[in-house]
Amino acid sequence: MVEAHATWIENQRFTAIASSGHEIVVDGDKGAGNSPMELVLIGLCGCTGYDVASILRKKRESFTSLQVSARAERAAMPPTVYTEIRLIYKVGGKVSHKAVEDAVRLSEEKYCSVAAMLQKTAKISYEIEYSEK
Repeated sequence: MVEAHATWIENQRFTAIASSGHEIVVDGDKGAGNSPMELVLIGLCGCTGYDVASILRKKRESFTSLQVSARAERAAMPPTVYTEIRLIYKVGGKVSHKAVEDAVRLSEEKYCSVAAMLQKTAKISYEIEYSEK
């Protein structure tokens, strides 16, 4: 079981901690920490990035860098859920484009639990950029 809790500090600011024991600041005013919805996007980038890196390592692809970015649109009316998310994967090294495409597809369709939840409200699309460095 995973647990988390947030403790109010002031205004819209909380300290939050989960089962991993790492504390973060969450700030609805965006003054001293990420907003909850920003943390959702960070979670998506981390989740799919973990999957892609793991799959590429298992395929023995010699990637030297991997960055996952997200751009998202939210609904106009509350609850302002994400309605569209564009993921951009930047992969460095001499890698097979097919291997990277397969890894991204597997993450999106099978492994990334954050994407599986977000797909209930958002259309998730992606693009891949390659660099041999």
